[in-house]
This record gives sequence, structure tokens and C-alpha cells, in this order.
Amino acid sequence: RGAITIKLGSDGFYESKLMAEIYGQALEAKGFKVERTAIGLGTRKVTAAALESGQFDLKPEYVGSGLAFYQQKATGDGQQNQQALAAVLAPKGIAVLDISPAADQNAFVVRKETADQYHLQTMTDVAKVAAQLKWGVATDCKTNPVCAPALKSAYGIDVSNALPLSACDQPMVDALKAKTIDVGELCSTQPDIAQNGWVVLADDKHTQPADNIAPLVRDDLLSKVDKTSFEAILNGVSSKMTTDELTKLNAEYVFDKKDVATIAKEWLTANP
Repeated sequence: RGAITIKLGSDGFYESKLMAEIYGQALEAKGFKVERTAIGLGTRKVTAAALESGQFDLKPEYVGSGLAFYQQKATGDGQQNQQALAAVLAPKGIAVLDISPAADQNAFVVRKETADQYHLQTMTDVAKVAAQLKWGVATDCKTNPVCAPALKSAYGIDVSNALPLSACDQPMVDALKAKTIDVGELCSTQPDIAQNGWVVLADDKHTQPADNIAPLVRDDLLSKVDKTSFEAILNGVSSKMTTDELTKLNAEYVFDKKDVATIAKEWLTANP
């Protein structure tokens, strides 16, 4: 086991990096070596290809969005999404482990004064005034089935002129604060939403899938380790991560300016 190095990867935004780091430190505590060069590699388009090609072995995934990426219909049920994603990835030699209770959905958010001015509570409400508002969307929104295509087909909202920004990250927050945009695509676990008193618009047509987090692991790695105990380490971590906990950890990163490795270490110590 001493000879086995696990190559860890993640998407580019900080919550994804944090989950990867938590999984990584949990494995290190059990004697595995972990290489982190692929953490924060980029959008799902980049990380999915890298995982499939064996550039790295393991990444945290949001099962609903992961499923949508492979052009499959994702649902509001995390367990269903996990099983469907497992079926898609099995032929590619990738296993999907257990989902965490923690879920982080894509959320469209407006400042309180915008919500008050236009009487906005739902995405259907915002659709009526969409053309009067400046939009900020994820950099991959155009091609992401649960972003531009979903907004267009469910709500008739056209975001082709929206400002592309890193979605679950500081740039989108900064743009909302600076009023560069009026509607921003954030993640539901971003602590900035509560901190700023922003309003999350209800996805009343249910376009956004249940995005519980699960580790994706290459089968060729699982064949080199004791699969049962290896999966138990990762599933054990996932089982303790709730949406509230994840939101708190994100706040430590954003507001307390702690680094990802420290946040991961403290959480693992508190949740043995």
C-alpha cells in the first residue's frame, strides 16, 4: 500500500477543491500517498475528460450536474441520480461511490432591492422581466444542459448575452455586489447569500437536479487497493457531510480566509 499514490482532481471552484482535499486527507490518514496536481483543474468538461483518460484517479462530483453533463435526464432525487450516473460511467471504468447528505444546487440569486423592485420570488417571476436585468452565468452555461438550455426551454429566458463568470466562486459574488449584474448564478451553499441578504429565486419548474456530492473513482485504482476498506474511507467522509456543514466550511474559506487544507484538517478532526 505504501507504493500506491492516489492522484486527486477537482473542478475549479473552491467548494470542489475543499471536498477533494477532505477526501485526500482522509486517505492520507489511512496511509495512502496523495498527489494534488489536478485539484482545481477546470470546469467539468476538462475534469471529466481527465478522469476518463486516467490523468487522475478520484474527484468529488455533484451527481445531478454530472449526469446532465453526459446528456442524461437528472432528477430531484440524489440517490436516483447517483445510480444513473454509475450506469453511465461504468463502461468508462469509473465507479460512483455513496452520495453525501450534503447537496449544493445551482441557484439564481438577486439582491434584495432587485427582488423588491420587480416582485421576484421565482424564476417564472424573473422570466417576465429577464430582458431588463443584467445576468451573470457560469462560464460553461451555454453548453451546460442545466443552465442556458434549461432556462430557455423551461422559462423562455435567453442568457446568450449574459456575463460569463466563475459560478460558485468569488467573481460572481463580486459582480452582484458591484451591481455589474442583477441576477447571478451561485451555488446554494455559498455563504455570501445569507451574509448579503440576497434572495434565491425558487426554481419553480424544477430545472435544477439534486446535486449531492459523491466521489468518482477509477476502477483501475480500485483494483490496486483493498476496495472494501478504500471505499469505506471515502463513504465514511461523505456520510458525515451535510449541507449545513458544507455551507459553514465555505464561510470559513470566504470570510475567515482559511486555506482549504486547514479547513479540511479541522473538519476531519471534528468528524473522526
